[in-house]
Amino acid sequence: MEKINNTIKIHAQIFTFLIIWAGVILVTRTYSALDLWTAVKLIPQAISIYAIIGIIFTKWLWRWRFLQGWLIKIPDLQGTWRGELKSDWINPETGKGIDPILMVLVIRQTFSSIKCTLMTKESSSYSTTADINVASNSEDLYFTYNYTNRPKATIRDRSAIHDGASILKIINKPNKSLEGEYWTSRKTRGEMTLTFESKDLVERF
Repeated sequence: MEKINNTIKIHAQIFTFLIIWAGVILVTRTYSALDLWTAVKLIPQAISIYAIIGIIFTKWLWRWRFLQGWLIKIPDLQGTWRGELKSDWINPETGKGIDPILMVLVIRQTFSSIKCTLMTKESSSYSTTADINVASNSEDLYFTYNYTNRPKATIRDRSAIHDGASILKIINKPNKSLEGEYWTSRKTRGEMTLTFESKDLVERF
């Protein structure tokens, strides 16, 4: 989806560059004898500073809460989320379903990319593609991703490596959470609910 409000972006870029250019003129103290040619010669310096600010913006500033919504359209999901999944898998030996499975979802996000790792007691899933999308005819945002699941080696006799996909609605109120569904190449599917825990990126279940 569009990561930034392009209408505001154009005006903000022009305004920011003009402010930087004026700042360079003030710092170099050329304003007292300023003419057009002197101002033009200072443009390369203004461009360099503008580029540095652009790097800082895409690295850190886009996460600032006050920029969310009106300028930045993608939410900052980076961090650790905890919850559970409910699967429709039926145990062939007992003919019964299974209890909800506790899980941890770790999302790593930059301004231009997003990926995730989902961990349970028995396996880990790694996203192969991931994105944030807006629903058609709605302003609801969804985190969607495809993944490969690798169960622990000791249980692969009953749980093979497989692929899957998930679509999770991004909920901000009353609590920051993710809710949705998943389905796999093993022809199983289920529901997932997660609550944001912290910005820390855990590495194990």
